[in-house]
Amino acid sequence: MTHTATDPGAEFDRQVRTLVERDWPSTAHLTPERFTTLVAPLRGLVTDITDIADGAWAPETGRVPFLLVVTRDVVPIEQTMARTTLHGRNVPGFVDRSFEPGALERFVAVEETRLPDPRAYLLFDVERGEEFCGAVPKDAMDTIAARGRSPLTIEEGVALITLFPELLVKNKCFSLGGSRSGDRRVPAIWISRHAPKLGWCWEGNPHTWLGMASAGSRHAATQR
Repeated sequence: MTHTATDPGAEFDRQVRTLVERDWPSTAHLTPERFTTLVAPLRGLVTDITDIADGAWAPETGRVPFLLVVTRDVVPIEQTMARTTLHGRNVPGFVDRSFEPGALERFVAVEETRLPDPRAYLLFDVERGEEFCGAVPKDAMDTIAARGRSPLTIEEGVALITLFPELLVKNKCFSLGGSRSGDRRVPAIWISRHAPKLGWCWEGNPHTWLGMASAGSRHAATQR
């Protein structure tokens, strides 16, 4: 499916509706109404956007103008990952067993990401980052930083494939260097057993099918 919305407010509403339909509120022990109330103040950040180019809502190109992110402080990663699917399929996504018990909790946002809110915010100018397929992840992250951008966190990656499942395709999967655990592992989302998988790769090992997703900025409701 190609998103052709030109009204940012309508696109924001679609993203909220999709998360509700994917049953994210129940993972947070919230009613759909309370979940919607939590993220509603963010809508004002997109209603004044006037410079979204024609065709921008075409995630198969690997880019989307903005993304609604709800963090693990509200919704557990394991449960939201299980509510992802590949476009056109119904096999649920999963967290790889290579995360030893307690490991996923240690993969937190690095300081450079500067999360604007611990619960919910908007991510702007999102790129899947397939230009970095075959690049060493550490080198990719250095290039992204030099451009004034930052790599996506785990929660941002899960939100991306939840709201734009057509973006995750064979040979164009992506690492999530915005979440680290203090070692050489870099989390990533790719395709396994006909479903999205959250795993990790070494920061010094390149993969031809794995790029590095990034964003231009993050904003919370109290900003901008």
